Amino acid sequence: MTTWFITGCSTGFGRALASAVLDRGDQAVITARNVTALDELAARHPSTALALPLDVGDHEQVVAAVAAAEERFGGIDVLVNNAGHGYRAAVEEGEEEAIRELFETNFFGLVDVTKQVLPGMRARRSGTIVNLSSIAGRAAPLGSGYYAASKYAVEGLSGSLRLELEPLGIHVVVVEPGGFRTDFAGRSLGQSVEPIADYAATAGTRRKENLDEDGRQPGDPTKFSQAVIDIVAEPNPPFRLLLGSDAYARTRDELASQQAEFDAWAHVTLSTDFDEQPA
Repeated sequence: MTTWFITGCSTGFGRALASAVLDRGDQAVITARNVTALDELAARHPSTALALPLDVGDHEQVVAAVAAAEERFGGIDVLVNNAGHGYRAAVEEGEEEAIRELFETNFFGLVDVTKQVLPGMRARRSGTIVNLSSIAGRAAPLGSGYYAASKYAVEGLSGSLRLELEPLGIHVVVVEPGGFRTDFAGRSLGQSVEPIADYAATAGTRRKENLDEDGRQPGDPTKFSQAVIDIVAEPNPPFRLLLGSDAYARTRDELASQQAEFDAWAHVTLSTDFDEQPA
């Protein structure tokens, strides 16, 4: 039986994945800042679910939650770093307090949880860490620079972490979803309070009051959950996993654009090496 530890389970991807793994008979530590939001889910699975309060920005709560998980189930097989939220603003509009809180949740909280779980995985020489990124971690959209930066940070960290953990039998998977019908574009989405008029035609088009995509995204959270479960079961899972037709198309376009730019400026790129002197 697989034991999962999932952050951010009150709504969205975390809730859908927690429900899916428990319904299939696995054990799961399900966490949320407001643990009462998990009461119904935990009550349906009294022997296999452990609901714990967890704000990933609170180090003491992180330590306590991982300790409780290991005491209850003996170890964690799969860590899913899902907790996070969005923030939309032109870069100039970004508010320092909101930006720092965004990184505390989306990046530093992920780091803290991972560091607490890793000793147990290293001792067992097994485990999988699933880090939730975003298509914004591949191609930064206008108006979401700070959110994209937090996800680029997750991707960079995960790349090094993968190389460090592979020899120890531990997998790292970065999941990069496109638009899914969660509350990401609704309740969970923050934005700068005071817009700057000069950005109305760029970043301003992505402000919450202009959005009509909420509830109409192409991605199905139930299918997201099954994809994650299936990938975790693979003996050699991919490092990066795009999820959603929009994520696939946008990444293909981004990679093609990058390749064209690399080639167009290759003469400058290759001009900066030392000139070899004849012997």
